[in-house]
Amino acid sequence: MKDPVCGMEVDEKAAYRSSYKGKTYAFCSASCKQNFDRNPDRYVK
Repeated sequence: MKDPVCGMEVDEKAAYRSSYKGKTYAFCSASCKQNFDRNPDRYVK
C-alpha cells in the first residue's frame, strides 16, 4: 500500500491509518497522517 502523502510504500497494517469515503489509507508517520486528515481531497485522486 502506498502512503498517499509522501508516496512511500507502507504495510496495510501500519499504525497510522485513516478512512475517507469508505476507503482506508495507511501512512508512514503521524505527520503524513495529520497532513492527510487536514485536507484529504488534496491527496485522493
